[in-house]
Amino acid sequence: MTTAGESTSVTLVHALRYADDLLGVSGGTAGESVALLEYLLGICYASETCPSTVDDWIGWVVEGGPLPGAADWLESRPDGHWDLFDREEPLGQNALLAPYLDVYGAGPAQLVIEQAGDYNQFFDHHHLEHPAPLPADAAFRAMLTQHAYGPGGRARISGKETLGPTLTNLAAGRLGTRIRVVALGKTLGDTLRLNLVPTDDAPGRFNRTWTKAPQPRRGFLTKPPGRRVDGAADLHTVLGRSILMRPAVAEDGTPAVDRVLLAAGELLEPLAAHQMQDAVYEVSNGTKKPLRPSASRALWREAHALYAAVADRDHGPDLYDRLARLSGRRLNLWAVGLIAKQTAVLTWVSDTFPFVPGREADLRYAAERGSLVAEHVASCLSRAAFVAWTVTYPNPKPADKSGQIARFDASPEHWAHTAEPFHVLLAETAEAENEEQVDGALVEYAVVIAEAAGRFLRHRLDSLPPNSRGFQARAQAIRRLESDLTGPKAPDELTGERK
Repeated sequence: MTTAGESTSVTLVHALRYADDLLGVSGGTAGESVALLEYLLGICYASETCPSTVDDWIGWVVEGGPLPGAADWLESRPDGHWDLFDREEPLGQNALLAPYLDVYGAGPAQLVIEQAGDYNQFFDHHHLEHPAPLPADAAFRAMLTQHAYGPGGRARISGKETLGPTLTNLAAGRLGTRIRVVALGKTLGDTLRLNLVPTDDAPGRFNRTWTKAPQPRRGFLTKPPGRRVDGAADLHTVLGRSILMRPAVAEDGTPAVDRVLLAAGELLEPLAAHQMQDAVYEVSNGTKKPLRPSASRALWREAHALYAAVADRDHGPDLYDRLARLSGRRLNLWAVGLIAKQTAVLTWVSDTFPFVPGREADLRYAAERGSLVAEHVASCLSRAAFVAWTVTYPNPKPADKSGQIARFDASPEHWAHTAEPFHVLLAETAEAENEEQVDGALVEYAVVIAEAAGRFLRHRLDSLPPNSRGFQARAQAIRRLESDLTGPKAPDELTGERK
């Protein structure tokens, strides 16, 4: 495990025992970092190192509840329980795949979500055969990320010739289709305490290995019904993939992995709301669903939904209900998601938003108004692009219209630029002492992005020819933008008016 700050590698035991001395954990990607936190939380639950009530949780967060008990529990387990390469009970893996690893396995790139490419792996994926060893610690982190975020698709292994036809069916991991929100404290210990859900229920199974479990795990001859999660430790350590790794030795003599077999894992029943206490919900077609990552809409544009989860206290006990009780405590909310197009992984998305209990209404207001202003500026740029198009192309072919308009539309530059001013707006709102300061920050934000929009449009129009039609298109597009930015439909922040 790699920790933030000094960027040193430490063991799970060390991370838990000295959690208050570490800034956090950091993997190669945002998703890998979340997967590490999930595993540490699973260990805390399995060792019953967690608060039992909301009042206990507040005490834990404020006074620093004891996390070394989780380290003691972990250290007291037999060493073989935590061996990635144990023949019978490999950590986090399915030893039933051993007879097929050499024939059906691929290079370790298959284990890393971002390197595998399209998860319809019946395609010809030559890059997966590359045998370059992957260090064992990196393989462990990649395995945890697969369990939590693994995309849906088809595995490379032949199910009919191995454990059964449903072995190839890769289901999406429990975090793979929604935004995961983590409350970040000043240290790893703070972060763990903030995200431990108070419970006095039994922790349930700790999914240490596929071949050792309280009840038999699924088979692969037929698709089984999803199983019910039996406790918090179970939830955070679900084996979302059947994985087996072949041990090797790197050039420097350290443990490594040179071959991996990846196949279908456990299936779960749909999770209840209390098992997704960080979820932010949105209403789509009349149905309330957890917020999903989007390739076309940046996470900061959904910040208002995040603050609404705290400001609207009518959804029962969850992470946001508890955070709202921490009067005077400033922290950050870290949102992470994986974007995939069908079976192909595109990218990780993540963003961080400030949160101060008692200020959630102002933060929600600033986020909503900030998003509204940004949407208006984007629509103004699109209309200005349309004006430039009508003058530049008086007789266009219908098939060329969208591409020609896109030539003048500076909306992409606007959205890329606005992220930073929006975060400045939220930071100033978190520090504001009254509503007037919040309104002032909003007006300043609006001025910044409106001025930038003018620059972006002029840059797009620079491609116009230096003739009468080009000059006319430029002038009319700029006039249209300026009039729309402060027109009757413009938000008050852009017109200088106050409600």
